Amino acid sequence: MPLPKNTVSAVYRDEKTRRYKGNPSIEALPPKLHTQHIKKYFTGKVDFDVRDIYENDIDRIHMVSSLLDDFFQPLTMHVDFERKLSLLIRKGYVGRNLSDGSLRKHLQNGYERIMDGDLEARVFKGSSSTASSMLLTGVPGCGKSSTVNLILSTYPQVIFHEKYNFTQLVYLKIDCPHDGGIKNLCINFFRALDRVLDTDYETIYVKKRHNIETLLSLIPQVANKYGLGVLVIDEIQHLYGRSSGGAGNMMSFFVAMENSIGLPVVFIGTPKAREIFERELRLGRRILGAGSLTWEPMENRQVINPESGKIKKNEWHFFTDVLWKYQWLKERDLVLSEEIRDCWYDLSQGIHDIVVKLFVLAQIRAITTKTERITPKLMEKVYYDDLKPVHSILGALRSKDPERIAQYEDLTLPGIEKRILKLSTVITDALNKEDFPRVDYNGNKDALRLHNLLLAANCEESRVIPLVQKVFDEHPDVSIHELLRIVLDWYGSNDSKEKELKPKVIKSIPQSKWNTLESNDLRFKLSQNNDGDLYNRLKKDSLIFDVNSWLQ
Repeated sequence: MPLPKNTVSAVYRDEKTRRYKGNPSIEALPPKLHTQHIKKYFTGKVDFDVRDIYENDIDRIHMVSSLLDDFFQPLTMHVDFERKLSLLIRKGYVGRNLSDGSLRKHLQNGYERIMDGDLEARVFKGSSSTASSMLLTGVPGCGKSSTVNLILSTYPQVIFHEKYNFTQLVYLKIDCPHDGGIKNLCINFFRALDRVLDTDYETIYVKKRHNIETLLSLIPQVANKYGLGVLVIDEIQHLYGRSSGGAGNMMSFFVAMENSIGLPVVFIGTPKAREIFERELRLGRRILGAGSLTWEPMENRQVINPESGKIKKNEWHFFTDVLWKYQWLKERDLVLSEEIRDCWYDLSQGIHDIVVKLFVLAQIRAITTKTERITPKLMEKVYYDDLKPVHSILGALRSKDPERIAQYEDLTLPGIEKRILKLSTVITDALNKEDFPRVDYNGNKDALRLHNLLLAANCEESRVIPLVQKVFDEHPDVSIHELLRIVLDWYGSNDSKEKELKPKVIKSIPQSKWNTLESNDLRFKLSQNNDGDLYNRLKKDSLIFDVNSWLQ
């Protein structure tokens, strides 16, 4: 008989930790991850080929946009959180063992709680809780929810134990309702459960108009029935300012659930959430002590190695160095300059989500404007034009004022896909207006690739087209690298003949297109200076000899 969706058959392995031995719910879990495994599994798989920088502009925009979904670089905070969550899940199962009857005791206790309407009811003295909970807070956009989803994906969500005829639900993730209401939280719980297990608890319990007390007593019983390993509640800051004691009542429920059935709970929220837990001492004392993590934006702080005297790379340097490699720009700088890095940090304030989106939008603007490289001026232009919705919170982060930062519950950049689509349209319109001949080589992708490679080598398109057609007619089975060499030889020989016949004419380039010139061209450098002062630009690039310093 096939297993339901999201379900795998239990495969047991020997546990090295003694207190986990003989516990089927733990022995059926995947092995504990070491640091190198975490980094390997969590690193995003970006499909990048340096040859793609010579593809057409529209295709490159789609390639750049893939970073929004595919790029993820694990940092120390991600490793720490995975270890805490791994410990929390296994520790919670210690007191709920399928093989020694402790889980059955918790189920009996749950039945008594439903009958009595008392969450604290306990029948068997031996049914003690080994669970603990955890709070993860951080500024919006630092990747809390996405990281939790990534870590949870390393576990099978549902495991069927054929020997015990038992279905184990390893984790369940729900969102705290926007109104902070207890009943809506119960609805979210049963709805998420039905979605994973293909059950109908929402109809059975919620639509029968049970009161809140009954619903609250049913949640632990159902959680125990399926051996729920951890309950993750996101957006917990929605409880902030909840009137009529709603936050206090919900916190009391979480405390009772942890104490009575041994279910670990992970709370995720913005800095506002900490105030809720600090007010509720019973839960706050436990969570804010050993089980609390706070994720801050990356810091661009220089640390000097006392032994070597050199600047140690921090996580901001590491993160941006890795991300900088993924550029589909023809004139890209291979090494990230400190000037661009500092500008990047000032504009993004080290918030992971904004760092990536700013980088993506900067590349797209570099393609649409034919700049084909990222500069501080271009980044600033993207920030002021495309990141307006987040200027206020980024300003709060620059102020380093905790009260201003805590005012923001959300950090979203709406319409980024629409913005990318708009920029794609700009490119299409520009291509339609250009006056040079366009060909598709009858759909020959290798010919189009060779065409773009030659254009990137500063060959004139009007001369490239016949040469590409000719080389594929004469050498249909030769590799594209060899074809490139042949065409360049032809192009060079024709160029020499033309030089003999007529002198080279230097074309005048309008100032509006100076940003498309080579990086070492003085006109390009002037185009990147906001005040139009070439001297200051050259001095900033260390191209002006400082006589005074030399004399001193």
